[in-house]
Amino acid sequence: MKKADTEAREQAITLLNEAGLRPTRQRVVLAQVLFSNGDRHVTAEQLHGEAEADGAAISLATVYNTLHQFKGAGLLREVVVDSGRAYFDTNTKEHHHFYVEKTGLLEDIAGELISMTSLPKLPENKVVDRVDIVIRLREKA
Repeated sequence: MKKADTEAREQAITLLNEAGLRPTRQRVVLAQVLFSNGDRHVTAEQLHGEAEADGAAISLATVYNTLHQFKGAGLLREVVVDSGRAYFDTNTKEHHHFYVEKTGLLEDIAGELISMTSLPKLPENKVVDRVDIVIRLREKA
């Protein structure tokens, strides 16, 4: 195993331990693939393909389950762009997104670049957890 691979594996194990997740083989492999290249947006299918390309034998169902476990532990945010497409975002800071529908490109917008002056009256016994804004883009005609 190369030194860089060993370091990435150790970083993945540390990340999982700090998040309170047991570092199973599948979680470690997926954490390595997911978190080793900075902030990014991936679908479960993309991550599955990347893991397979790295030689990991992990089912797509395991990838979905693991992504939701990572989300539950606060390691990821899920960005649903339509009923059939969700991205998992490694940037967990407050921010928003541009989404190019034709290409599926999802791009971060710094949180401070969008301001909201008001929200509608909230239902009883509810508080705002966060506001996610997705600005949908298309090519000019």
